Amino acid sequence: MEDYPDTLLRIGAQWRRGIGGRTAPVCNPATGRVIGTVAMAAAGDLEDAINFAEAGFAQWRDVPATERASTIRRGAELLRQREEQIARLITLEQGKPLSEARAEIRFSAHVAEWFAEEATRLYGRLIPPRSPRTTALASLAPLGVVAGLAPWNYPVGQAVRKIAIALAAGCSIIIKVAEETPAAAAAMTQAFVDGGVPPEALQLVFGDPEEIANRLIDDPQVACISFTGSTHVGRQLASRAGSRLKRCVMELGGHAPALVFADSDLDSAASALAADKMHNAGQACISPTRFIVERQVHNRFLDRFCELLRASRVGDGADPETTMGPLANRRRVTALDALVQDAVAQGGTIACGGHAIAGDGFFFEPTVLVNVPPTARIMNEEPFGPIAVVNSFAELDEAVSEANRLPYALAAYAWSTSARTIAALTRGVRSGMLSINHNGLGYPEVPFGGILDSGYGNEGGLEAMREMMFTRFVTVLEG
Repeated sequence: MEDYPDTLLRIGAQWRRGIGGRTAPVCNPATGRVIGTVAMAAAGDLEDAINFAEAGFAQWRDVPATERASTIRRGAELLRQREEQIARLITLEQGKPLSEARAEIRFSAHVAEWFAEEATRLYGRLIPPRSPRTTALASLAPLGVVAGLAPWNYPVGQAVRKIAIALAAGCSIIIKVAEETPAAAAAMTQAFVDGGVPPEALQLVFGDPEEIANRLIDDPQVACISFTGSTHVGRQLASRAGSRLKRCVMELGGHAPALVFADSDLDSAASALAADKMHNAGQACISPTRFIVERQVHNRFLDRFCELLRASRVGDGADPETTMGPLANRRRVTALDALVQDAVAQGGTIACGGHAIAGDGFFFEPTVLVNVPPTARIMNEEPFGPIAVVNSFAELDEAVSEANRLPYALAAYAWSTSARTIAALTRGVRSGMLSINHNGLGYPEVPFGGILDSGYGNEGGLEAMREMMFTRFVTVLEG
């Protein structure tokens, strides 16, 4: 497990060091030890990447859709074949258990395969003309060079979404993945190149996030920005891109509510929501955080939920017995500790967990807080970690009001067997995605995106393809 490569940039058809030779250390969050380095791009590297991507777009956009689809599928098949190698890299650099890392690779391949098929379904339409000598045609065309900015929590999964969507649409892409998790992204990129994607059509860079984002947004050859990350950074990037009239997809922060009603199957709800909360140590934008449970079943749900969290085994993701790995870095541990202390100071109670775990690595106990007032920081700031607040409600309107209280509106969850309640939630809960009685979010065929402070645009379903394309209208009058 300690065999970890130093990671280079992929620019043009070459893996290379950055101009100037700058590197950054890569740390294993389970041990706190440096395990390798990653090359950091300089301005000249980014200029080269943009020029190669522009050349790649000129080549790739003219490849027939069926051939584009076959190429993307071959890349997905190589991801499947290399699952074990890439999964181990994810666990080393990101920390999640190997079982989750393997699942990330399999699901990434599935995402790529679905968008490959969608490349062959980019239909246009003939519009009834206003004279018999006129034709009117609307078709979909690729925007151009896409800049994809992917985070560390799913170093392959998030990057593959952006890559597969762009390539299926006929665009080229420069993908920038977080410096904390470079090697798995490099191995993934190699799989697509080995599958036949022209090297100019897929560039991989690492480096200073602000420097890279600003350079790519400012360049006139870059037509679209696809960013996954915090709301704070997303606002800055969207503002900069907007001033240049660039198309944007912004998948930003969340603070997902989970509404549990007395008529629901409490064991199923607790089991599913506990698994969702612990997945990736809670480091997911759609992770449920604000649990809003009907008063008469609050204690029953709380007891079962805490029982499940206490049963989780926290440790190094390389250990097959581990069910939850570390946080990304020491800063996350400090941030979660501050959120817990603030909640307790404001009258909240720790039902389980609540503390950092001593020793090597960046570990925090699975934590449940109860009776937390809405003024507490944890009720207003995305924790991005294994913390849940389980408060109670008396009436449906009260639950919906709390679910809608924050400007974050990415994902929401609910559990009820009442058709009337489900209909009311469908109408009343304000979020880009709502999953009732299961977690049905994130599949490649369904929309994935938020509203308000959680961003705009989609990274799933046919809507995702439209984000990286424009409608071209052509009308011809016969001579």
